[in-house]
Amino acid sequence: MSVINRLDAREMRNDLPEIGIGDTVKVHVKVKEGEKERVQIFEGMVIALKHGGPAATMTVRKTSFGQGVERIFPLHARTVEKVEVVRSHHVRRAKLYFMRERKGKAARLKEKRRA
Repeated sequence: MSVINRLDAREMRNDLPEIGIGDTVKVHVKVKEGEKERVQIFEGMVIALKHGGPAATMTVRKTSFGQGVERIFPLHARTVEKVEVVRSHHVRRAKLYFMRERKGKAARLKEKRRA
């Protein structure tokens, strides 16, 4: 194993759940305000995953006060404290960018059954 691969492996987190496209997740993010630090929860649907070792990211979309909000979270960053999977949906695409145009009932996806 090369030196770069070993450094990358050291930066990776092992406590992340199995996240897939279409999952509704709660991302617990550390937010620093002045001298204080608190945890803020961002709940939304995963519309894109970018794999890339320690540079892996996920794009989470939610609707807040009728306005669509998207955030890109680095999966292995120290600012992401925890990721919880709330529910999973059945999808047939790798990227759900078409959800940006959907509103209301049209934005629903079929939920997966858990075993």
